[in-house]
Amino acid sequence: MSRTRRLLTRPRVVGVLVTGLVAVAAGLYWFQPWRLWVDETVEESLPLAGPVSRPAVPPSAPTEPAAPAEVATGTLVSHEHRTAGTVRILRAADGALVLRLENLATSSGPDVHVWLSDAPVKPGKDGWGLFDDGRYLDAGKLKGNKGNQNYPLPAGTDLAGYTSVSIWCDRFDVSFGAAELSTGGA
Repeated sequence: MSRTRRLLTRPRVVGVLVTGLVAVAAGLYWFQPWRLWVDETVEESLPLAGPVSRPAVPPSAPTEPAAPAEVATGTLVSHEHRTAGTVRILRAADGALVLRLENLATSSGPDVHVWLSDAPVKPGKDGWGLFDDGRYLDAGKLKGNKGNQNYPLPAGTDLAGYTSVSIWCDRFDVSFGAAELSTGGA
């Protein structure tokens, strides 16, 4: 009887161990906890608007690139993770739009994106899950959790109705931080 009991116990122990290992592996894949301690800094220069023509300058002299026009700006507030920095939407001379994150400081995480959205920006927990409720445009995967980054918006993007930008974790449907946009013209 003790031999039978040992044979029944051994498969149960092995089954529990295998199940536990699979659960740990799945949890590590899904949550990627090491990202909480890993920073990736990206330093992209300000996109240029194009050359400025100056009639007083002889044609052989090089033209200086102009700064792009600022269309909208906002300051990031924290949601799920402490987040700080500035958001700017810039328009180049050719009409191309670029969403720029400046002095970004947030947590790293799995599947984090930069979203242009029509959602209101609410502080604290009230603002965590709003940004996928309405209209949004995914500007791309977050390049790094620190620094200055440029995200070209698709040609023909109409900014009408977009009122905010969110650093959005698509895996967990939560905003790390967001900025309400105020328009500056152009």
